[in-house]
Amino acid sequence: MPKLSIRQKNWLLSAHIGFAALWTGTVLSMFLLSLRNTNAAGPGALYALNSAINLLDDYIVIPSAIGSVLTATFLCWTTNYGFTKFYWVITKWILTTGLIIFGTFWLFPWGNTAEAISAQDGLAAFQNPLYTFDARGVLIGGGIQAFLLLVIIGISVLKPWGRRPTQAKMNASTDG
Repeated sequence: MPKLSIRQKNWLLSAHIGFAALWTGTVLSMFLLSLRNTNAAGPGALYALNSAINLLDDYIVIPSAIGSVLTATFLCWTTNYGFTKFYWVITKWILTTGLIIFGTFWLFPWGNTAEAISAQDGLAAFQNPLYTFDARGVLIGGGIQAFLLLVIIGISVLKPWGRRPTQAKMNASTDG
């Protein structure tokens, strides 16, 4: 694929930053709702908090995570960043992939279960071990996700660790 012009790269980078900001902000919001969820005043409030967490996940986190990955893929593919040229890019891919896997297979089901139990049991959900496990998982997992997304943003700005040595440079250093 041909390289992007500076203008095209800047538009794609802006979209990537927008998706990442949306993902991060929403995860922080979900964490705060989960924190408030621990002492809901009534059954309607408990269900509303759990429902809001799932609504944010379904309609903002999932699309923004997909948008972030797609724009990152195109940035790596169409610019000099590449997929494996820089340690910081590799680290971001690993962390992002881990967040998506964790969110898909653990956080998403925990949130859905917590919402369903709170809808059925109201405040009695606090006595249900499955609800307390899942709600605590959403709270702790959301905090971890928010922290790691902030780490990814920091890596994006600081670009630590530099460029990986290429095979040609490694061969030249061993020949000399």
